[in-house]
Amino acid sequence: MERLAAGAIHILIGTHALFQEEVAFRDLALAVVDEQHRFGVHQRLALARKGEAVDVLVMTATPIPRTLVLTFFGDMDVSELREKPAGRQPIDTRTLPLGRLDEVVGAVGRALAEGRRVYWVCPLVEESENSDLAAAEERFAALKETFGDVVDLVHGRMKGPDKDRAMARFAAGETRLLVATTVIEVGVDVPAATVMVIEHAERFGLAQLHQLRGRIGRGADHSTCLLLYKAPLGETAKARLAIMRETEDGFRIAEEDLKLRGEGDVLGTRQSGMPGFRIARVEVHGKLISTAHDDAALVLARDPTLTTPRGGALRHLLYLFERDEAIRLIRAG
Repeated sequence: MERLAAGAIHILIGTHALFQEEVAFRDLALAVVDEQHRFGVHQRLALARKGEAVDVLVMTATPIPRTLVLTFFGDMDVSELREKPAGRQPIDTRTLPLGRLDEVVGAVGRALAEGRRVYWVCPLVEESENSDLAAAEERFAALKETFGDVVDLVHGRMKGPDKDRAMARFAAGETRLLVATTVIEVGVDVPAATVMVIEHAERFGLAQLHQLRGRIGRGADHSTCLLLYKAPLGETAKARLAIMRETEDGFRIAEEDLKLRGEGDVLGTRQSGMPGFRIARVEVHGKLISTAHDDAALVLARDPTLTTPRGGALRHLLYLFERDEAIRLIRAG
């Protein structure tokens, strides 16, 4: 901390701990937020406030609806990497009702017999690690009874070294069926893993399903993702699973997520939900929005303090729509 404040450290890599107030940079110039969808608006803002004029680069394979809209509105510049790394294979994604669980266990058994490695992701029961853990432990016990010592378990409540050892055993092939909670969603790279089963897939959001599926298809072998759901499905859940079957394109998935969840509050902190705009709908008025953005940019270029008659009228509009206080929140991305 002392070396950071003194400017002796030039690059600092860290977790959520970097957002804490006591972390002080001598002159922070660039903040890079990886897996941006895992952080809240206020957290990204807190990092940006740790310097005088901090440039912010946010990275994600699945932009949250609010971020997608900020790029549509021109408030964030965007760079797209649309090609997968060389050698990646397409992933065959299928949906199955939970009533066919025995068939899925049988298919996993055949995959294991062929020497393949398999993830089995347990459901997000509610916003509680305890319930996730209970579901994972129950499934682990059942699969271990069927397949024996090739089955292992990893979850967020494990100590770091224990988690690392479980992942290392799976990566080395000592275990070949890894039962997990969403702790494997990011930062896990085992190219030999080619099968993923996601239990109660209807309980996960599109971004999370896409991130989880991205753990397979990393090697040269064909990969399969099975999305197990509890019938009957609601319309939104049905649409989510359909889009997962249709595409692996993170941008397309993010756009569908935007339609299903709403864009949140661009000038506030909600990252999804009903829009904060009275008139515009991004999926309908996309071209008009870019025109409006150009007009707004022209106004600010000619009258940055909004003091001309037209600028004054715009200032009144900001007050009337209660947007004056929230403008700083745009910077969070």
